[in-house]
Amino acid sequence: MWYTQIMAETIYPRSPREKMDGWVHLPRFIDKLRLRKAGRLADDYQANVGGGFDGAWLAAAGVTIEEFEKVVHQSVTDGEVCDWVRKNVVRSEAEKAAFEASLLRYGTEGETLQRLIMRKKESGFEDRDDIQCMFDYIDADEGRR
Repeated sequence: MWYTQIMAETIYPRSPREKMDGWVHLPRFIDKLRLRKAGRLADDYQANVGGGFDGAWLAAAGVTIEEFEKVVHQSVTDGEVCDWVRKNVVRSEAEKAAFEASLLRYGTEGETLQRLIMRKKESGFEDRDDIQCMFDYIDADEGRR
C-alpha cells in the first residue's frame, strides 16, 4: 500500500517592509489575518496577531483588531482593503513616515536590541551584520535576505 504524505509548507506573510497606501507592515498584517482565517497561519505567528507590529499599526491607525479583521475578511483583494484604509484611516504622509521610522528603529537600542541579539543567536544569525533591526531579522528568518 502506498501512502503519500503531504508536508504542510509554511506560508510566510509578506515582508514587513512592504507598503500599502504609504503604510509599512500593512500588507503583512493583512496576510496574517487571511492566513489565520484559512487555517494556514503557522503556529509561531498565532499568538502575536494583533500585537507587536500589528498592534502598532492598529494604534497608529486608530482601528480595533475586530474592526480591521472584519474589513480584511469581507474583502477579496488588497485593493478593497486599501480603499477602506484610504477612506477610514486618514493620516498625513509625515505621520506614515514617522510610523515607519519608529518600526525600523525596533531592535536598535535598549531592550529591543537585546531581544534582536537573542533572536539572531537562536537562529544562527549572530555573524550577520546586515541584520540591524527587527525588520531585517524577520526578512532573514523567513528566507528573504
